[in-house]
Amino acid sequence: MINTAPFYHVIHKESEVFFHAFQNKIPLLLKGPTGTGKSRFVEYMAHELDKKLITISCHEETSSTDLIGRFIIKGAETIWIDGPLTTAVKEGAILYLDEVAEARPDVIVAIHSLTDHRRELFIDKLGETVKAHEGFMLVASFNPGYQRGFKELKPSTKQRFVALSFDYPKPDIEAEILINESGIDESNAKKLVNIGRKIRNLTELGLTETVSTRLLVDAAKLIHSGLPKRLSVNVAVVEPLTDDPQTLEALKDLVALMI
Repeated sequence: MINTAPFYHVIHKESEVFFHAFQNKIPLLLKGPTGTGKSRFVEYMAHELDKKLITISCHEETSSTDLIGRFIIKGAETIWIDGPLTTAVKEGAILYLDEVAEARPDVIVAIHSLTDHRRELFIDKLGETVKAHEGFMLVASFNPGYQRGFKELKPSTKQRFVALSFDYPKPDIEAEILINESGIDESNAKKLVNIGRKIRNLTELGLTETVSTRLLVDAAKLIHSGLPKRLSVNVAVVEPLTDDPQTLEALKDLVALMI
């Protein structure tokens, strides 16, 4: 259980959607760029529902075995260890597959029977089928704009979920987030938000990813702790965005003007 309520600003009735999806035992898919609050939202809802949350950060090596479980040798015997997916299914927890599109295809196959009316998990190594606990919920997230055309969820998979779209919050809400997360004052919070919005609009730079709210929070924390403003923004926002020297200089010049 998450004991302390995570700060989250509800914008488009997403908490109502989550609650009704949970009540109706429908899996939920969160779509949006990195750093827009998808993971924080799931933590917030797990706290609101007083549910155990199990989070899996998916990557290209994440397999169904990692999620379902495996046999291990312990002393002179071989024993079965449940994976996080199996544990969540049995205990009735919320399972959050962060960046599910990054996982191997067999992960999608493994969760198919959990995302329809069956709500069951087949463990092929044990020859068992586990019926999901009444309180089990599957939540997944992915970034539709990342590596478009290379790693995307199939329409047949997406249609097994109800979906919510996330984007960067409006300036006043984003400033509120920075203040709550870092303790920074309102004036500097607004300056950081303006820098973030300006860089997001610079499409001609060809950045793979743009400034997330998460990066702005990091910059705000550094400023609040006493690091100079320009340096804070350069190391927390500019440097993580690109390795191209010309783009770095252009962004640093922009920050120097705006800070």
